[in-house]
Amino acid sequence: MSAASGSNLQGRLVVVTGGAGALGGAVVAAFARAGAVVHVPVHGKPPEPGEPAVTYTGGVNLTEEAAVEAFYAGLGAPLWGSVHLAGGFAMSPIAEIKLADLRGQLDLNLVTTFLCCREAVRRMRARGDGAGGRIVNVAARTALRPEAGKIAYGVAKAGVVSLTAALGEELRPEGIAVNAVAPGTIDTPANRAAMPGADRSGWVKPEALAALILTLTSPDLGAATGAAIPAF
Repeated sequence: MSAASGSNLQGRLVVVTGGAGALGGAVVAAFARAGAVVHVPVHGKPPEPGEPAVTYTGGVNLTEEAAVEAFYAGLGAPLWGSVHLAGGFAMSPIAEIKLADLRGQLDLNLVTTFLCCREAVRRMRARGDGAGGRIVNVAARTALRPEAGKIAYGVAKAGVVSLTAALGEELRPEGIAVNAVAPGTIDTPANRAAMPGADRSGWVKPEALAALILTLTSPDLGAATGAAIPAF
């Protein structure tokens, strides 16, 4: 299935968390080009309006249950897709990781994904048309292929993979497909600045990852669900 399959998203409501970041910008733009109506929750002040089909909502802390519930409840239109890019990265050897560090990674990566998945399912069911929906989570390469020094981050992202697989089984009868992408290092300005001497030849381009995510939200996706798809 090609990225062009996302073109049948015309007029469908899609949530993109983390949509104000470097990857998020590419994903939001891809959905806007496909004709989707995009809602983006932002923790701080929302950016200036751009695409007319994109709405930013500021002051949404995705680690807080009530905030996530209120955001999804206030969408005001039937929900088709929910894409969860929000997260955070930390790298330390095991002897230097504090319990607060682990809990922070779990909150940023797993808790945010869990809460958004739950509220997305509730909104999809509320449509009452039995047409299903699409959820896409962002895991990481280290969740599939553990790497030294990324213990807390890897554990949190492994939780995202497990959550995705479990939801894929639970929601399959309702036509709600739940999949994850598991990229390696994404080629963003922040990563380039943090690793100026790194070999970037194997880094994932945000536009390529956005195209994959767009495909996974297509109504023509078929029976694919519960998968964590490597994107290297």
